Amino acid sequence: MREDNKRSGCFYGVGVGPGDPELITLKAARLIERAKVVCYLVNIEGDSQSRTISQLHLVPGQVEMPIYMPMSEDATIGSAVYDEAAGAIKQQLKDGKDVVFLCEGDPLFFGSFAYLLTRIQDEYPCEVIPGIASPHGASAKLKKPLTMLKESYGVISGRHSDEEIRQALLTLDSLVIMKSGRARPKILRLLNETNRLHQANYLEYIGRENECIVEDVSTLAHEAGPYFSLFIVLRDERGRS
Repeated sequence: MREDNKRSGCFYGVGVGPGDPELITLKAARLIERAKVVCYLVNIEGDSQSRTISQLHLVPGQVEMPIYMPMSEDATIGSAVYDEAAGAIKQQLKDGKDVVFLCEGDPLFFGSFAYLLTRIQDEYPCEVIPGIASPHGASAKLKKPLTMLKESYGVISGRHSDEEIRQALLTLDSLVIMKSGRARPKILRLLNETNRLHQANYLEYIGRENECIVEDVSTLAHEAGPYFSLFIVLRDERGRS
């Protein structure tokens, strides 16, 4: 921590939910509106989903710090981006400005905020404002519970190996497969091999204007989908009290 008496800013990871701006919490909205600096990830076109979700709460005069994150599997590139971003954020915090980092869904659920948190929390105060994660947004859209009674439940990434995904499908009653975009052909194949194709639901851009819900995934093309997509797999027979 800093040894001088000057107040440093606080770094906030603020979850803004899966896509519907009305799912932003009151606390998240208040912090966004009061922040001196607002930070968020952008893609190669300069677009930011988290900023779009939060735009009604951005106010004139705020400093915006977009962070370009290349879509690369190279961990070295990602680490360098986070190192540079953390350095810029620390300078704002050192100057006494609070920094809000906008996160789709929840900041600590597959969130990029976690990589910045590890680089900043030993030097400056940090707080996390939870948000509605995409599996819960998807469950609400489907009107189907993620888990009931003694059902097992798990979350796995489409980036896992074939065997890891297969084992999860064979073992767990309820399964959410995140980051399924590029892995969609592999996931469809594994769902078929484990006889769970008919139990799967597929969702894209939950809570947004271009939302897409497919409850019969056998109709899906075996090709890559968008980054913001997931599968929810649920058993046919579900316990009832």
